[in-house]
Amino acid sequence: MLRAERAEVAALLRETDEATRIEEQAPDSPVDFGDEGLPLTEEANDEAVAAQLRDRLAAIDRALARLEAGTYGRSVLSGKPIPDQRLEADPAAELTVEEARAAR
Repeated sequence: MLRAERAEVAALLRETDEATRIEEQAPDSPVDFGDEGLPLTEEANDEAVAAQLRDRLAAIDRALARLEAGTYGRSVLSGKPIPDQRLEADPAAELTVEEARAAR
């Protein structure tokens, strides 16, 4: 599951980065934006999406490293087992539900 999600997130990140590059390279042509700030808003949204994808990719990579180290399925904070249901919902989970709530 982790490897499949990693491949999917990596592909989405490549697509987002490519779309951003294409938009940045587009020639300045007259476009009628009802709001002159729209291009800046879209750029900020694209950057936010890319940042979220990078964060998710890093979390997946950390989970894969824990898998290799034999510590996958245990909280990185307390070492307590992370329930299977939580890992099914988020295979990259690093904390138990209680620890994640307390960290907010």
